[in-house]
Amino acid sequence: MTLNDYLQRASARLDEAGVSFGHGTTNAFDEAVWLALWRLGLPLDDLDGVAERVLSDAEIATLDALIGERIATRKPAAYLTGEAWLQGVPFTVDERVIVPRSLIAEVLGEGTIDAWMPVEIHRVLDLCTGNGSLAVLAAMAWPDVAVDAADLSADALAVAKLNVQRHDLGKRIALLQGNGLAAVRRDRRYDVILCNPPYVNSTSMAGLPPELRAEPEMALAAGADVMDFIRTLLAGAVAHMTPDAV
Repeated sequence: MTLNDYLQRASARLDEAGVSFGHGTTNAFDEAVWLALWRLGLPLDDLDGVAERVLSDAEIATLDALIGERIATRKPAAYLTGEAWLQGVPFTVDERVIVPRSLIAEVLGEGTIDAWMPVEIHRVLDLCTGNGSLAVLAAMAWPDVAVDAADLSADALAVAKLNVQRHDLGKRIALLQGNGLAAVRRDRRYDVILCNPPYVNSTSMAGLPPELRAEPEMALAAGADVMDFIRTLLAGAVAHMTPDAV
């Protein structure tokens, strides 16, 4: 059996099981590709180059076990692989953090946010940093800035530390624990404030698929109208912004 043949079979299994996507993939085939290439130790961006590779019986058994685990546990694939990719950058993830998928990453990675930026950017704040992915991408996008990355969860900050170290940004990214703006110094001002806050209302929380319920509730639950965190942030943000801040 070739890898491509196996992927067709595996994606059919995922579809039949009714698993949910959205943690880096949007369909069963892409999910099967990700899991299979990762398990086989093959490049994640070169399916065409390995699609006709003939799998051994042992490899098929190993892949079957991984696909079976994905179906049985309904954990996001990123929790099974321990890694997620955002804008082509790899990040360590586990059950202590949500799987990174913020649309903010796109404007950082592609530079489309730059037209809105102050002439000079010295310091960036990333609130609700989770695994630190947006803080890392901001540091990569603006090589001369200092980044403060804050989160209420000590567990999340432990994962963020792994990613800061992974990308050798320890001298430029400071990790802060606290609830929103309470984590930062009162006299600290920022040129850019990023935030990917909790975004699921109370009613919707109960209806989330198992893959989303596997993520930390505090990173998702946003109260009755999704504005609990945002109201507090908007009330206090101006005091921490430079005159031309975004």
